[in-house]
Amino acid sequence: MPAILIHVVRHVALKYLPICGYLILCFSTAECDGAQVGIGGSENFYSVFESELADHVPVIHASIAGCRIIGRLCVGNSKGLLLPNTTTDQEMLHIRNSLPDSVVVQRIEERLSALGNCICTNDYVALTHTDLDRETEEIVADVLGVEVFRQTIAGNVLVGSYCCLTNQGGMVHPRTSVEDQDELSSLLQVPIVAGTVNRGSDVIAAGLCVNDWSAFCGLDTTSTEISVIESIFKLRNAQPSRIVTEMRSSLIDAMQS
Repeated sequence: MPAILIHVVRHVALKYLPICGYLILCFSTAECDGAQVGIGGSENFYSVFESELADHVPVIHASIAGCRIIGRLCVGNSKGLLLPNTTTDQEMLHIRNSLPDSVVVQRIEERLSALGNCICTNDYVALTHTDLDRETEEIVADVLGVEVFRQTIAGNVLVGSYCCLTNQGGMVHPRTSVEDQDELSSLLQVPIVAGTVNRGSDVIAAGLCVNDWSAFCGLDTTSTEISVIESIFKLRNAQPSRIVTEMRSSLIDAMQS
């Protein structure tokens, strides 16, 4: 299932590459509560995500500060979603109303407003830009319910751009040393591998969006890169968890009432 899903996206993504500026899988966990996609794309583009995800989680069309690149502007996990201070009241209300009440949605005042580039998280641990405000670090820990570590990936401070992380594993910049990979693996308590997407691109998060049971990658991603993605994130036999189905049902019931 996940392997087929990845190949389908490779052939349908078309010009929307790298795809993950447009998409944030809310959130990168088995307890996935919903998937947000940026507005303004073609129906062909959206239909891929809706056909693969709609049976498990709602797919939400949204924008942040009028921008489509929502995957680079916000960050979240199964417990919460953080939005930059440029998010309008209307956009925030739409996102909040589209997600279950159990997901905390909060707008934060942070100079580094591209939160998706500056923070990488799963349900337990978050890596952040080294210059992130101390107050923002506390909000990340509180809203997302994670331990927070200031970190660089292969010398890059934009950890959210050069790392993709789930509860199953993580992929980092290809120039990350073996020692650094071991250190990150110990810190995050998940296996870590260095890799690329979109035929050699080192900006991992710009071409890959993944949760604990599915993944979407860019059109140019090679079969070798896909194999690494499937392996490190343990996607070959993964299926949506029971809680995904339960949360989706409760959300749909609430929307219909």
